[in-house]
Amino acid sequence: MNFKTVAVLTSGGDAPGMNAAVRSIVRLAITKGIRVLGVRRGYGGLINKDIFEMSIRTVSDIIERGGTILYTTRSPEFYTDEGTQKAVKNCKELNIDTVIVLGGEGSIRGSTKLIKNGINCICIPCTIDNDVACSENSIGFDTAVNTAMSMIDRIRDTAQAHDRCSVVEVMGKKCGNIALQTGIAVGATAILVPECPFDFQRDVVEKINFTQKMGKKHFIIIVAEGLKIISKITKDISEKTGIETRATILGYVQRGGSPTAADRALAGKMGCYAVELIENGIYNKVISVKKNQIVDVDIDEALSYKAHFDFDTYDKALEISI
Repeated sequence: MNFKTVAVLTSGGDAPGMNAAVRSIVRLAITKGIRVLGVRRGYGGLINKDIFEMSIRTVSDIIERGGTILYTTRSPEFYTDEGTQKAVKNCKELNIDTVIVLGGEGSIRGSTKLIKNGINCICIPCTIDNDVACSENSIGFDTAVNTAMSMIDRIRDTAQAHDRCSVVEVMGKKCGNIALQTGIAVGATAILVPECPFDFQRDVVEKINFTQKMGKKHFIIIVAEGLKIISKITKDISEKTGIETRATILGYVQRGGSPTAADRALAGKMGCYAVELIENGIYNKVISVKKNQIVDVDIDEALSYKAHFDFDTYDKALEISI
C-alpha cells in the first residue's frame, strides 16, 4: 500500500516514556515504508512549521531519557480558528496523512480540531496524572509514582529520626491517582485527594492519635496538589496533635527522570500499535489499556468517558494505614 507521511508530536505536560513511544513509532513506521516527520513543541509546531524529517538514528539512545526530544508546550493559538487553519494548511502542504499525538486529555481533545478539517489522528495517552478516562493506564504514571515513593522514603527517614509528621504534596490538580498509589506504596497514615471529601478531625487528627496509641511515633500524610491545603493542614496537625509537623512539596521532580521499565514497555507497545492502526487504514482512535490489553477507542467515545478513580482501593488503603 502507498502511505503518505505521518507526523508525530508531544503536547501538554511532559511525561517520562514519551521518548520511548516516539522511538517505537519512528522505527516501526520507517521499517514499513512510512515517512515520519517530527513536530517540535506540540500543536504550535504545526502552526509554525517547526517540523523535520526523522530517521532510524534520530531516535537512538532516547529510550532511557525523560522529557521529550520533540519538546512540548500548550498552544492557545491552535485552539483559535486561524491557528487551526494554519496547522491544517501546513499538514496538507507536507502531505501529512496522519498526526500521532502524545499527550493527555487536552491534547486528545485538540486532535479533534484537526480531524474536523480532514487530518487523521491517532492519540496515545501520556500523562503522569493517569487521568485519560478511556484508559486504565497512561505513559508516565508509573514513573511519577515511583519517583514520589523514592522521595518520600527519604523523607520518612528524617520523620522517623525526629518523631515528626511529614505532610507531602504530590502532583494532581484535579486527579488523586498519584496521591493514592503513592500513599499505598509508602504506607501513609492519611491520603487526601480531590475525589473524596474528608473530615480533618476524623480522617487526620483522630487517625494520628489512634496510631500513636498503637505505638507509632512518626507519620506521613499525602496530599494531592489540587486541594491547595498543604500549608494549612501542616499548621493544623501541629496545633491539634502537638507533633512537630513539616511540609514538603515534591513538585516537578515527579515529571522528570528516566522512565521505569513498565513505562518503557507500555510506550513501546502503544507506539507500535499506533503504527499498526495506520498500516491497516484505521484512524481517529485513542490507544488505551483495557484489562491489561492494548486496544483502541474512537476519539469521540474516548472523550465522553468520565474520569475514573479507584474508590475501592482508596478505602482499602485507609483500612490498613494504622
